[in-house]
Amino acid sequence: MAHQDHQTMRRVLRREIAGTIGLLTDEYDFRAMRRYRTFTFDDHTTYLRQVEALLKTRASQGSHTTVALFDPQEYADFCTEAGLDPDDPYSRTRFTAELATTGPSLPYDGQALADLVPALVDEAVRQATWEYASTLLARLGPCASCGEDIGRAAFTRASGLLVRILDTAPPGNRQLVCSVSATPETLVSVLHVDQDDGTTELDEAEALEFTTVLALGIATQSPGGLVMRTSAPGTVDRVYGWRLRGEGLQPLTAGEVFNAYCTDIESGDLISPESDVDYSLPPDLGEEEQPPGHHH
Repeated sequence: MAHQDHQTMRRVLRREIAGTIGLLTDEYDFRAMRRYRTFTFDDHTTYLRQVEALLKTRASQGSHTTVALFDPQEYADFCTEAGLDPDDPYSRTRFTAELATTGPSLPYDGQALADLVPALVDEAVRQATWEYASTLLARLGPCASCGEDIGRAAFTRASGLLVRILDTAPPGNRQLVCSVSATPETLVSVLHVDQDDGTTELDEAEALEFTTVLALGIATQSPGGLVMRTSAPGTVDRVYGWRLRGEGLQPLTAGEVFNAYCTDIESGDLISPESDVDYSLPPDLGEEEQPPGHHH
């Protein structure tokens, strides 16, 4: 009887322990891990199938699982810094545990791996964009004229602009895209804002990244822009936007926002316009034109 009780308790505990699985999302990373003797998978497709089966089994048992992006180069660096043997399953377990708190990860809630993988890659890009933009902002340091921290002032300015953009937007769900021309490549951030029964819902991590990228554009006065798309039942989608100008936003004309929305950001190729979409001037943000000269 006591033995059965112990087994039952172990099963209950297993259900309550949150697990993390480090996922090799592409063939290149998978091949990089095959150099380790203790990594026993030979085929990436089979590996993904086995991971999906394990995720489904854990979910059916009531276990919560987080799926994290496993990067072989980061793993090798981790082992070097920690003095671990990279060809040891224990080292992979240690690294995966670290990923649960520091790396790109998503909770598994029964979705197909084919849907989870691109979402996980998007999360990794979002996190990398935020880290890069944050680093560039921090490097700007204090203003030579007034001593104010340039990055912090720009972040405050960007936060205020985002609040006004959301406050003036028509009812419905919103998608904002901010692009800033930076070195070595353009930074792009997307923010989804859902509105249901007057309640506004947004992802805090997305909002932080979006505000940071916008702040970088403001602080460095880099070329860039922001496009908003709103959707509501019974109405056509509305698209409008602004270009970054100094520390503020300058409205785009309907023709300009049409060109911006129908051009691929990376390639510059034209994209076919959608039907039943209204390309228009943005609402007034209630901002006065900033005077020339020194300001943050």
